[in-house]
Amino acid sequence: MIKTVILDFDGTIADTKSIILKTLHQTIDEYGMAQPSDDDCAATIGLPLDEAFVRLLGIDRSEGLRCAAIYRRLFEVNNTADAVRMFPNVADTIRRMHAEGLTLTIASSRGHHSLADFVSRFRLEECFSAIIGADDVKKAKPDPEPVNIILQRLGSDAASAIVVGDTAFDITMGRRAGTHTCGVTYGNGTRDELEQSGAGSVIDDFAQLPDVIARTTDGNIL
Repeated sequence: MIKTVILDFDGTIADTKSIILKTLHQTIDEYGMAQPSDDDCAATIGLPLDEAFVRLLGIDRSEGLRCAAIYRRLFEVNNTADAVRMFPNVADTIRRMHAEGLTLTIASSRGHHSLADFVSRFRLEECFSAIIGADDVKKAKPDPEPVNIILQRLGSDAASAIVVGDTAFDITMGRRAGTHTCGVTYGNGTRDELEQSGAGSVIDDFAQLPDVIARTTDGNIL
């Protein structure tokens, strides 16, 4: 049975798309390059910041890191108390799964400090046993390292874990780590993208996740 739930953050737990796009565009303005479209920017959500800027602007990694530093500074300004909200049914479902004995974790390309701040803001600290951000790994998603670190830290195995996310990056990360996978359609990815990446299950509402977990058994990677 599933024992460990590994959640993405942006687009899965919280609706950060607006603040991310706003901050990306502000960063690119300050950097002094032509603006990509909102769709092009949104397609990089889930990647480490420096890689996102490399893809968006065609710059090298050192310049990508420079843009990432600008982004983080601007994000702190934009990240007001009401700027980011959880998606419907997320908080209640997380608390329910925690109360039922599931081990909940986060694997995200957001920085660890930012993740911890949001978890604290949402008053969910007691629900999460591990938080892995981009600065906690050498290889970010879609590499399986974030999942592998969580499993090693908890002493868990891939067959009893499920990765839940809104993009193909999340699903690919989980599949490469050998876990079950579940995509959510309300975030930044589409149902087609999630299915094409090999998601075992795809849901439209986070409240459906416990049912997915309940029917997922060892040896049956959905």
